[in-house]
Amino acid sequence: MINYSIAIMGTKPGTKKENITETKAYGVAQVSEVIDINAFAKHIANHGSVYDKGDIVGLLTIAVGCLRELMLEGKRVKLGDLGDFQPRLRTTGAVTTDDFSVANIDDVVVGWTPGKNFTNLRTEATFQLVPSRSAQGDAIEVIRNTDTIHGLE
Repeated sequence: MINYSIAIMGTKPGTKKENITETKAYGVAQVSEVIDINAFAKHIANHGSVYDKGDIVGLLTIAVGCLRELMLEGKRVKLGDLGDFQPRLRTTGAVTTDDFSVANIDDVVVGWTPGKNFTNLRTEATFQLVPSRSAQGDAIEVIRNTDTIHGLE
């Protein structure tokens, strides 16, 4: 199940808060748990893998290093149903092509094009509306203040 909250945001991404002229309500996924590489490897091992958690962590660690190396070589890596990974550039625009140089390249990031198993999870997903992180924090603060007022801390 995917928890989500509703947030009011500007309709044009990247607009500074003071320049927002139109807003709409959007759904925002609320992650319920963060899984690190060890937990992910254990999860894989528990799904009938012939490899144990340590082997899987080792393979994933090597895979990450190799994927990084291949991105730096400008290669696209196709990983079947997982999808394709390729380097993408974030750049500052120049007035003309003659004005553009390596100095205009601000960042190199890894782009992921999802494979068919990841293109649209909507058909299989279920959802539950939950308070936003901000509302959760406010509620916790009220509870703490109430406990302090009543001498419970």
